[in-house]
Amino acid sequence: MPKKTNSINFEKTLAELEQLVETMEKGDLTLEESLKHFERGIVLTKSCQQALSEAEQKVSVLLNKDGKNELEPFNPDDTKE
Repeated sequence: MPKKTNSINFEKTLAELEQLVETMEKGDLTLEESLKHFERGIVLTKSCQQALSEAEQKVSVLLNKDGKNELEPFNPDDTKE
């Protein structure tokens, strides 16, 4: 069973990244502050990408566990009531 801390860390990381983007978009930071925020954003982005990649690999392993891939393409039009 996956560790719950991984999803919590992902959620916290994504929230921090979103906050950094909001702060930077305001345009009130000095150049030095902007660069620090940008550097932190790069680290957070890589962390999120890694977590998503690991989740994708786990899903792939689970889908192919029995040698069959039984998923069908998603068609959002089919879900309308």
